[in-house]
Amino acid sequence: MIILNGGSSSGKSGIVRCLQAVLPDPWLAFGCDSFVDALPANLQDADAGITIAPDGTVEVGEDFATLERAWTEGIVTMARAGARIIIDDVFLGGARSQQRWQKALGDVPTLWVAVHCAPDTAAAREIARGDRTRGMAAAQALTVHEGVTYDVKVDTTHTESLECARTIAAHVG
Repeated sequence: MIILNGGSSSGKSGIVRCLQAVLPDPWLAFGCDSFVDALPANLQDADAGITIAPDGTVEVGEDFATLERAWTEGIVTMARAGARIIIDDVFLGGARSQQRWQKALGDVPTLWVAVHCAPDTAAAREIARGDRTRGMAAAQALTVHEGVTYDVKVDTTHTESLECARTIAAHVG
């Protein structure tokens, strides 16, 4: 598995698409955005599910955490069955989020990738996208990396997704 961690609008999704193009074998891609989109409507903007405050702060509740654990276990099961998987995630809990993945992964070989982006650059991308709450990108740009250990680090502030993907691909064994 390859797990990319970075804040909102840091460029993870673009890197994932480029990784799928440059890696020699087929890789499935799953992201936290698709997980959130799969939640039932009653967990969107709800205390038990996920809430995004007007300042971009994200809070998750008990039902969200339960479903996220099940989603994680399901993805790890696919990896154990032989699928090559790339994850696009936002470690809202920093090191705790990585530990959740590590517990589920066990001995599954995993490449941990930091996707850094300067807060002001991520904020500008967030505005250009128009589909995110303003403030989320800047708030997450640094905090998602706190206490997290990586094998590879890329920075999309001035580096294109394809070049970042090539850097990551060079570490895939």
